[in-house]
Amino acid sequence: MIRLFKVKEKQKELAENANGGSPIRKQTAGELRLHKDISELNLPKSCSISFPNGKDDLMNFEVSIRPDEGYYLGGTFLFSFQVSPTYPHEAPKVKCKTKVYHPNIDLEGNVCLNILREDWKPVLNINTVIYGLYHLFTEPNYEDPLNHDAAAVLRDNPKMFESNVRRAMYGGYVGQTYFQRCM
Repeated sequence: MIRLFKVKEKQKELAENANGGSPIRKQTAGELRLHKDISELNLPKSCSISFPNGKDDLMNFEVSIRPDEGYYLGGTFLFSFQVSPTYPHEAPKVKCKTKVYHPNIDLEGNVCLNILREDWKPVLNINTVIYGLYHLFTEPNYEDPLNHDAAAVLRDNPKMFESNVRRAMYGGYVGQTYFQRCM
């Protein structure tokens, strides 16, 4: 019986090649899981997802977050996601493409979010990561920083931190660093 299936698969492959079509590439387990995660997304109204390389490239996409409360209210922040074929056993690689004054995001766009590193588990999904990123904007954490200067200001002088965030979001300098407008 196993031979019968192999013969049928071979016939199908030969027929596709004879018709000039390329053989159909099988999806990896990571692609299948990601497809499921994306189809089940339940994002807040302030978040959106896009596929700059088209819907055929599910493994690379962007998420836009527009916080509706907190220090970053009114800003728009773009994140790129690169998902490995071994997903969900490996966390997606996430980078912030918008330069932002934030204790948990450095000036190169690296993101400090525990579920993207040591606390990642295969039961987590893309929806969880997006909510985690959203939470970074509503509750920035100065205790586990990537941008130590921003964390120190948030810890020691929240009013100054708020002023720096506003200056950065409207497009301007905070210290020696220039930030593009993201409002």
